[in-house]
Amino acid sequence: MKKDFNKKKISFIIMISSSIFLSLLLVVTSFLKVDDDTKLFEKEATIYTSAKEYTPTKIANVYNIEEKQEEVKVEEPKEDVNQTEEEIETETEEETQQPVEEVPVEKNIVYDNMTLEELANKLNKSLNSNVAGYGNLFASYSLEKGVDPYIAVAIMLHETGCKWNCSSLVRNCNNVGGQKGSPACSGSYKSYPTLEDGIRGYIDNLSSNYFALGLNTPETIARKYTGHSGTEWVSKVNSYIQEIKVK
Repeated sequence: MKKDFNKKKISFIIMISSSIFLSLLLVVTSFLKVDDDTKLFEKEATIYTSAKEYTPTKIANVYNIEEKQEEVKVEEPKEDVNQTEEEIETETEEETQQPVEEVPVEKNIVYDNMTLEELANKLNKSLNSNVAGYGNLFASYSLEKGVDPYIAVAIMLHETGCKWNCSSLVRNCNNVGGQKGSPACSGSYKSYPTLEDGIRGYIDNLSSNYFALGLNTPETIARKYTGHSGTEWVSKVNSYIQEIKVK
């Protein structure tokens, strides 16, 4: 009987000890859990209150989060594999062969709405025989000396021919327009070393002795040039002027 009582006593003591041990274990575990929660809370609070000081990279490092950068893909233009080399060459030629805008060239008008070249060509149409092709000299030197080139050619055509064949005065003395003076060539008519000198001498005479004095039309030139009223002379010279203009 006494032996059974001892066994029960030992069992009771073991049960009480186990209960106390379990209770202590629970208390310690709870304490440890609270301590861990507190630390975690303090850690999150520190991150929250210091957010202004943290960059996204730093925050990511706190939680061991790896940042992922999105790659931007740029699509390259696709070539038309069906396009032939001939089509490519045609497109290239079209791109390079752009229409060039033409810039109008301003003409240097010298007389009667013509350039010097155009005036010379017009005069050459009325110059034959020895004076053929001297249109540029008649045009340029007449304008230089202030003489009307139409009148200069018209008087020369009437006085010394050259509409078809020039007179002997032109052929032998290089004298156009019937200039008088020395050195003499035929009678009182002047001789010139070259035809170019004869043409310039003729225009010089018209410039200084007629146009410079305001005698710049066949009507005003006639009396001094011919020594009489020169009605027929005026008519012939004006007729030549019209022929020159329409050619």
